Amino acid sequence: MTHDQNINTGYNDLKQVEMAIKSAQHMVGQATMSMDEDQLQAATDALNQAKQQFQHAVSQQTGVDEQFFEFASELIERTEKQLTEAKQ
Repeated sequence: MTHDQNINTGYNDLKQVEMAIKSAQHMVGQATMSMDEDQLQAATDALNQAKQQFQHAVSQQTGVDEQFFEFASELIERTEKQLTEAKQ
């Protein structure tokens, strides 16, 4: 694999993480408004999947941008908190 391919792969990984987090945020927002059990579960699953993708990207550390990781961590934390509060 060439250096350029590594950079592209890293960028694509980060893009996928960002899209997964945004998707989870959207699902959590809808689930917390409706308080529907199925939606809450789907939102939980989406958030867990986004967290796994994020952890994978962190462990690979290809094309790492420190600001991106801080931003993504904060989004995940905030989304998780919103979901936890909704479930209480």
